[in-house]
Amino acid sequence: MEGLVRRDPDYVDALQLLGDHYTQHGRYTDGLKVDERLARLEPRNPLVFYNLACSCSLTGQFDRAASALETALQLGYRDFRWLPKTPTSTSSASNPFTATSRQKSVG
Repeated sequence: MEGLVRRDPDYVDALQLLGDHYTQHGRYTDGLKVDERLARLEPRNPLVFYNLACSCSLTGQFDRAASALETALQLGYRDFRWLPKTPTSTSSASNPFTATSRQKSVG
């Protein structure tokens, strides 16, 4: 997949697969770089910003994660059943997924 992305750095589908692969294999910084590129290529895609929020959270960048999650919601992300299942949704008070998950389950 990396070779394909090297040949065509704007190939969105390949980037999404590569970002998922990096994250699933614990390469969170690499996944974050891919998600940042996808956010530039797909600035109106709520799923891209949700994934960016996950990557920011996995790398401990909770303020950036909160901002990306807010953007995802503003763009129409509504798949709230994923919020409590997100691997980044630790119980940390600074983690934006924890607060957002609680807010969505309450109201």
